[in-house]
Amino acid sequence: MSYKLFLDDVRDPNEFAKIHPLPTGPWTVIRNYTDFCRVIEAKGVPEYISFDHDLAEDVLPTSAEKTGYDCALWLCDYCLTFKRALPEYGVHSMNPVGKRRIEALLESFNQNHIK
Repeated sequence: MSYKLFLDDVRDPNEFAKIHPLPTGPWTVIRNYTDFCRVIEAKGVPEYISFDHDLAEDVLPTSAEKTGYDCALWLCDYCLTFKRALPEYGVHSMNPVGKRRIEALLESFNQNHIK
């Protein structure tokens, strides 16, 4: 099953696409780390993922709060485990440091692992 995943705690991909280029949907919208993992485990690796970095949780923020970077790291581990290539991706985060971290992780994975 082919699908596109939009990881963001507040934004809607159709509205966001008006100001930031995104592939055409439809989108599966994911708001947090737990749902990110659950959806990929249930549906498999999507054809495309658009990452946000800062993901607010419904609980009080802690130093252990999961971010888009944690989702990207989990995705790399999942792809290694199941010998899958990463999907196409974009990082739409407005957090410049977080955006660079996600991009560097995924670029490194693509250069050094299964394609």
